[in-house]
Amino acid sequence: MSMSEKEKDPAAMKEEGNTLFKAGDMQGAVCCYTKALKLSDSQAERAVLHRNRSACYLKLEDYNKAEADASKALDTDPGDVKARFRRAQAFQKLGRLDQAFLDAQRCAQLEPKNKAFQDLLRQLGAQIQQKSAQLNSTDARVQQMFSLLLDASAKDLDRQKAAQNLVVLSREDAGAEQIFRNDGVKLIHKLLQSNLEEIVLSALRTLVGLCTGHQSRTMAIVNELGMEQMCAVMGSGASTVSLAACHLLQVMFEALTEGMKREIRGKDEAILPEPSKELRSMLRHLLEMMPSANVSGPGRDSAINLLVKQVPRKSLKNPDNSLTLWVIDQGLKKILEVAGTVPELSEGPPLTDNSHMSCSVLLSKLYDDLKSDKERENFNKLCEEYVQQHFSRQGLDAKLRAIQTVSVLLQGPSDVGNRTLEMSGIMDAVISLCASKDVTHQQVAVEALIHAAGKAKRASFITANGVALLKDLYKKSENDRIRVRALVGLCKLGSAGGTDFSMKQFAEGSTLKLAKQCRKWLCNESLPATSRRWSVEGLAYLTFDADVKEDFVEDKNALQAMFELAKSEDKTVLFAVGSTLVNCTNSYDVEKPDPQMVELAKYAKQHVPEEHPKDAPSHVEKRLVKLLEAGVVSALVCMVKQESPALTEACRECIARVFLALVERQEDRGTVVAQGGGKALIPLASDNTDVGKIKAAQALAKITITSNPEIAFPGERIYEVVRPLISLLSLECTLLQNFEALMALTNLAGISERLRQKIIKEKAVPKIEGYMFEEHELVRASATECMCNLVLSTEVQKLYLATGNDRLKLLVLYSGEEDERLRKAAAGTLAMLTAEQPELCARIPGTTTHWLEIFQALLLSEISDLRHRGVVIIQNMIQAEKSLAETLIESEAMEILSVLSKGGEGTTEPVSKIAQNCLDKAVEYGIIRSREGKEKTKGTDP
Repeated sequence: MSMSEKEKDPAAMKEEGNTLFKAGDMQGAVCCYTKALKLSDSQAERAVLHRNRSACYLKLEDYNKAEADASKALDTDPGDVKARFRRAQAFQKLGRLDQAFLDAQRCAQLEPKNKAFQDLLRQLGAQIQQKSAQLNSTDARVQQMFSLLLDASAKDLDRQKAAQNLVVLSREDAGAEQIFRNDGVKLIHKLLQSNLEEIVLSALRTLVGLCTGHQSRTMAIVNELGMEQMCAVMGSGASTVSLAACHLLQVMFEALTEGMKREIRGKDEAILPEPSKELRSMLRHLLEMMPSANVSGPGRDSAINLLVKQVPRKSLKNPDNSLTLWVIDQGLKKILEVAGTVPELSEGPPLTDNSHMSCSVLLSKLYDDLKSDKERENFNKLCEEYVQQHFSRQGLDAKLRAIQTVSVLLQGPSDVGNRTLEMSGIMDAVISLCASKDVTHQQVAVEALIHAAGKAKRASFITANGVALLKDLYKKSENDRIRVRALVGLCKLGSAGGTDFSMKQFAEGSTLKLAKQCRKWLCNESLPATSRRWSVEGLAYLTFDADVKEDFVEDKNALQAMFELAKSEDKTVLFAVGSTLVNCTNSYDVEKPDPQMVELAKYAKQHVPEEHPKDAPSHVEKRLVKLLEAGVVSALVCMVKQESPALTEACRECIARVFLALVERQEDRGTVVAQGGGKALIPLASDNTDVGKIKAAQALAKITITSNPEIAFPGERIYEVVRPLISLLSLECTLLQNFEALMALTNLAGISERLRQKIIKEKAVPKIEGYMFEEHELVRASATECMCNLVLSTEVQKLYLATGNDRLKLLVLYSGEEDERLRKAAAGTLAMLTAEQPELCARIPGTTTHWLEIFQALLLSEISDLRHRGVVIIQNMIQAEKSLAETLIESEAMEILSVLSKGGEGTTEPVSKIAQNCLDKAVEYGIIRSREGKEKTKGTDP
């Protein structure tokens, strides 16, 4: 039957699935059974396919799918004992012990003598008893905590301890269930109204324990407590309480959105309504918090942070952006109220230094989540209407709100910001307000001018019309707040040429003077943090100039002042710090032009970009050393830990780029790891731009190659490194990234079976096999080395045992290649495989007619490692079958083994010992007369 015919026959696909299942290829088996299910019309056949696929899912540890498939098989045939047993196993793993016990009991009734059924029944009985005892014990502890907390006469200290103990109990399944069933939510409701901050915090943390991963409890809590109560707590003045309430709402959102998955809808598998009503209610209340004057600044920032995390789609592959459209319809103008608030004016809600930046991020996320031109046009229209509404009003305050809104839009969805900036009168108002005598008016206008200079067309317009004005403000203003902002405007315009040494907007030396003033303000601790933050903004632009970079890294005080700002409460500085460090480390992408195109451009008298001499690798390396000495790693680690919308994906990408530059030199990697860099890179490799993920993963690979992974990533963290490394095994990555990932995975695969299982589970084996065919010698060899460590796992050995593939043949042929590294890896893999799976030995002669020559060449190699691998393979083959031993002894291998067994110069003791073992086995078989005998005999001794 041809392959195309087989794919149309459900019975053939089922048999193919069975073969793959026996070979240990569970994913392949699932694919075959799924195809067969699509083709089959027979109910009985479909039931068997569901049962078989359930077995695969059990092996893959996807217990929800295993239970679903087993249930479908039982719907057709309730007497299918295999399907019922598999469902019982799935229920057990899912923690649904009562249902597992019922299924196991039914299996035992149908087949009383089946030992597996009886064993499972005993296990479940013991687990149910243990859970019951735990519940009884927990119930008493919960009641004790409740009594203390409700006792008005109890001491505050005792009540605080009781509240903290309640938090601990809520983190256990049994404790959370008992708190919930004993009307604990009502008690928590009372605790939230306490005047003691510690008790309110404990109440919020207890709710986190109750809601984590449990949709049904979360829905009940949202309905019982009400969003007004939780938003009021989050909007309170206490920042610690506000953050705790924000974390609770984050957990609630996750429980409701992820709760569609059956495993966390509730252990009792209750029939629940979809949580969309609760979700919309929570989002509505968060939007109501935006313009409210009763909400504190930190509380409003927390609400914006939640909207950033929960509203836009996690992946653009998901076609449903209805939540974003709903938020734009219901709340865009409320968000713009925050964007347009000028804190120095009397009107408007209270803000923090981070509020405008957070607003920009939220607006940008909402705009980026739109799918069509119609949706984007509606967003633009709403923003323009809001700006026009305020700009057309009488009075300067309303116009300032309009300009402030435009400024925030320019930092967020810049296309929308540019459209609002081009509205009639806006730009003229910005220019005229820059000359105002009022500091607040000047500040709003100058900031808008700075953000407007972001686009090339705007930069050229402002260079022509605004530079003189900014210079005038910088020189003549008596207020440092205005001077530093004017300076940033000049810095931004002065850096319009980027890294191109030949394109400078200002006269020679001007950028160095501007940078010097930025560093002076940065180190001036008497200035407010916001003004110092603007000086970092200036450096972010000026450090495109290599002279500025050199001066900056030499100024240790300025570096440390910037790092301290990066660790401060002002999150808006994060991107400026990241950009400055990217420039100083030259970790931005630079495309080197084709030399022929450069010559053509010169001939045509077109502009050719030039690199600054101080951007040469030797200068960059020195700058990296200076940054490490100044403490850059600890600053980057603190930046990664920030829970703020200001830590955007673009900012994360900057941090990942800098980390990659810092670990470029092998001798610096230990310093980066010791200061927490390894730990910080793990989240950067998963939550980042696509480029940022690759940069972070490559940095992880470099660390894993040269450091002990168990020290660099202690405990469970080492398992989190596997997925980022595998992401580098992609055609979209460079060969260097592929090579480094393979090297790193080789190190991990050599540590433990659990790590090998993690690599296998992440579906890395087929990718590694693909790179074993790569043309580049180093990549091919590193992939083979990785496979050498992975074959210690039974699952990988089964792939080589499966028939119908050339895996074994490839290893044999690679053992005869000229590349020493590849030969070592392939021969080492063969040595381990033939030791673990002796039946493979008999297949080796069928792989290639040259197998004997290849192994003899290994035995004769001058490289001791190759000789050792060769003699181990020969020993394994001789021990596996007498016929193989006869073939080997009849060849020149006999003489080579005899020489090796005598030791001598160049032959190590292990090699001579193994060679002697081979000869001893041949004597045992009766193939040769004695250890010393060279004459070969056939049949029995005479």
